[in-house]
Amino acid sequence: MKTHDNKTLLELPNVEGNHCFGCGPENNSGLKMKFYSEEDAVVSWLHVKKDFCGWSNLMHGGIISSILDEIMSWSAIYLLKKFILTKSIQVDFLKPLYVTDDLKAEGRVGERKSEREAVMNGFLYNKKGELCARSTGRFALIDSEAVRKFGIMDEDMFKSFESLIKDFSS
Repeated sequence: MKTHDNKTLLELPNVEGNHCFGCGPENNSGLKMKFYSEEDAVVSWLHVKKDFCGWSNLMHGGIISSILDEIMSWSAIYLLKKFILTKSIQVDFLKPLYVTDDLKAEGRVGERKSEREAVMNGFLYNKKGELCARSTGRFALIDSEAVRKFGIMDEDMFKSFESLIKDFSS
């Protein structure tokens, strides 16, 4: 649980042994994003390491894109209760973001196209609450069979994520 703006938010559990660059608690070089449910959105607060700069203190565009991809992905997993794969992502860089800023990322479902595809939206705000980057992504919604068929994750990780998605459905 986390309290923010007088709201109590549920922290979404992560998977043990996860080495993902965006959310993996085991990845010492990664962003280590944590996610919270906020009604019809998923949010994350983070502070990006200076190592992820582009020009001096300016955050690298690839890192901004990774943050937006990650927030949209976890929003799809949590809100749609599915395994996902990113099919495409478009990012609009609206204002500079700095590696010294505290950031808020927010993800929402844009449109459920079918049982197998969704459009997601991501938003990235600076410490003043100004929208600095936004994204739209198309995500494949996949079932357990496809995850195994394509070897997307090892069996232990698969079982952990499958259990997590079932918990989200409860």
